[in-house]
Amino acid sequence: MQKLFYPAVFHTAEEGGFWITFPDLPECMTQGEDMQSAYEMAVEALGLALTERKKEKQEIPVPSQPYDIALSAKECCVIIEFDMLAYQKRTNSKAVKKTLTIPEWLNEEALSLGLNFSQVLQEALLQKIMN
Repeated sequence: MQKLFYPAVFHTAEEGGFWITFPDLPECMTQGEDMQSAYEMAVEALGLALTERKKEKQEIPVPSQPYDIALSAKECCVIIEFDMLAYQKRTNSKAVKKTLTIPEWLNEEALSLGLNFSQVLQEALLQKIMN
C-alpha cells in the first residue's frame, strides 16, 4: 500500500472556493480557497483519514470508480493521489531504537569499512518496502 488514488468531490462553495468530501471516507472533509489549496488540503485530509484508519486497524476501503459518483452541476470529481510512505516519512520521523544480532565477522567487516549501521539498515528496509 504505497500510492493510493481516491475520488474526491469538489463542491463549489457559495462564498468562493471549494469544500471537499470523499465518498469512500465519510469522516474525511476539508476545504480550500481555490483549486490548488483545495487539492493540497484534500491530500492532507486523505492522509489523516487513512493513517488514522491504519493506526486503529480499521478497514482501508477500496476506492470507488469516478464514473460511479453522481455529481450536480456545481460539483466535480477529482482523483486525489496519496503516497503513504512519503506521508509517513514526512509526519513520523521519530527514531526508534532496535537491537539486532549479526555474525561477528560481519560486524568486524562493517566496522573496518566505517559503515553506519543505522543508515545501512534504514536503506535496506526502504529497499525492501519499496519493492
